[in-house]
Amino acid sequence: MNSGPRQIVRWESGAAPVRALDELAGEEPLEIRIDNKPVSVTMRTPGHDDELAAGLLLSEGLIRRQEQILKIAHHPRHRGQNVVGVFLAPDTEVDLRRLDRHFPVSSSCGLCGKTSIASVRQRFPSVKTKVTVAASILLRLPETLRERQSDFDRTGGLHAAGLFEASGRLLVAREDVGRHNAVDKVLGHALLNGWIPLRRHVLFVSGRVSFEIVQKALAGGIPVIAAVSAPTSLAVEMARSGGQTLVGFVRGRRLNVYAHAGRVKFD
Repeated sequence: MNSGPRQIVRWESGAAPVRALDELAGEEPLEIRIDNKPVSVTMRTPGHDDELAAGLLLSEGLIRRQEQILKIAHHPRHRGQNVVGVFLAPDTEVDLRRLDRHFPVSSSCGLCGKTSIASVRQRFPSVKTKVTVAASILLRLPETLRERQSDFDRTGGLHAAGLFEASGRLLVAREDVGRHNAVDKVLGHALLNGWIPLRRHVLFVSGRVSFEIVQKALAGGIPVIAAVSAPTSLAVEMARSGGQTLVGFVRGRRLNVYAHAGRVKFD
């Protein structure tokens, strides 16, 4: 992670300003190539770049299975390791037009630069599963994920996403300056480990839930999405149409269910 201490001036009302060191979250551009062809540039927190690349290709509908990827590696001649190449199996054909963007993507925007609304609404099958999750378990997820946010503890500037089993067991957690990058890293980890589709799992995110996060979860076949904060109206619409349970404002002893509440067991 390219964070590090920076000298700042810290001031508190009633006291004199003092010089101090402050830890900053790393943010650098990452160029993703497929079979040596540049296809995307995104701003991200360095680390787990192979997962980020794999998760992006999954969430864009370009690949669906672990076997479609031969290997993922940083470009050996590029300084700073900010170019990563995805090499596909010979029988894997991808439509690179789905990644058609007109400018680099910022860490706060996963859909910026898309050429049309039609290209945004990827076609993934609706989630069909009988899995349920207890409301009491959902209430424990924020603290469980928070315990794994070591980089946030140092910087205060990172989002987090965690993939849980319905029992509440955390499988993987990732942090990034971009909330959509954190989700892609989690999905990429699942893809590279052969876990897709994730029909018995919960995706938990540390902030709000946007349309894109719901779409990414749908690409992974995830039936339950939960968050500390609120969903957007389009996220709720997407979850309802995709057969996904969407839970927001998971805080303390309360939560709101916005879509497919039948999967939540209120115990």
